[in-house]
Amino acid sequence: MSPPAPPRGRGSRLNPDNRFTEWQRDAGDDGWLEDAAPEAESGKGPTTTLILDQSRSVIVRNQSPDVPFTQSINPYRGCEHGCSYCFARPGHAYLGLSPGLDFETKIVWKPDAPEILRKELAAPGYRCAPIALGISTDGWQPVERRLGLSRRLLEVLAETRHPVSIVTKSALIERDADLLADMARDHLVQVMFSITTLDPLLARRLEPRAASPARRLAAMDALHRAGVPVGVLFAPLIPALNDHELERVLEAARAAGAESAGYVLLRLPLELKALFEDWLHSHFPDRATHVLSLLRQLRGGQLNDSRFGHRMRGQGVFADLYRQRMQRTCERLGFQRTHRPLNTEVFRPPPRGPQMNLF
Repeated sequence: MSPPAPPRGRGSRLNPDNRFTEWQRDAGDDGWLEDAAPEAESGKGPTTTLILDQSRSVIVRNQSPDVPFTQSINPYRGCEHGCSYCFARPGHAYLGLSPGLDFETKIVWKPDAPEILRKELAAPGYRCAPIALGISTDGWQPVERRLGLSRRLLEVLAETRHPVSIVTKSALIERDADLLADMARDHLVQVMFSITTLDPLLARRLEPRAASPARRLAAMDALHRAGVPVGVLFAPLIPALNDHELERVLEAARAAGAESAGYVLLRLPLELKALFEDWLHSHFPDRATHVLSLLRQLRGGQLNDSRFGHRMRGQGVFADLYRQRMQRTCERLGFQRTHRPLNTEVFRPPPRGPQMNLF
């Protein structure tokens, strides 16, 4: 018996045990389907549960040569957007949770993150370098509307004139246009919008709780008009599913004010392989085998390649073709070859204690 359809408004229909458990469960039909009937009849999916993060720091250091930042902050772990392809899903295993439905419904957050950030920025040994905010899971996902955690972190960064880069697929970031515009005047911010498709039906399947493509473009335009540097990420690029839209997405983003562009090939680390394959067979059974075959050709015969220098772009003939298409489209549309450098010269550390406020 095949698994049921994904709950309403959610991306994964599976909730496998994480890789650290001593034993694994295997789904099967035991004849007791009545247990699922009430939820199915009501049409309501599982609600979101918030879990407190007890860690004592918020800034994470990074040494990967594949990404353009050395430190980041993730206000949330897990993401309600429910993107079927999210490379961060396997991270939920470190919390003892499933990378499947748990990733979308059990969101970890740190209410005192802004206060901890203030202490870290005030540390005597801190050296200012751009911070990527919400790089693993979206800092402006739906739960942010009522919690406002990313807004509060952004307030600390604006107050201390600290540079920040943002990646989001949420229109909610328009709410923070006042802070972003203020920071942009000192060259302290850049906002990249992740847009995978212009097809609203495909977007609803790929990323069920994210803003529609048209709404993301409208938010991009609004920030651009407010003076905030914006760009577009065609991420992930999925062979035989959305790769034909690369040029169209970049054209639409350029018209909405994007000045830079990039792309990332679909990554399927750890548990994500089985989760995405199940999603693909569920929504696109007619092309699932073809998509996976092309992906293996791009990944040296495997579904994933974690090596630095390969994981973001792939290798082989198709990888070269994608690279050429991206380069020629960016040249034709006049996209910048490199991001604007963010300003680290105006950073002012916060006071290191209450007594400092007397001076």
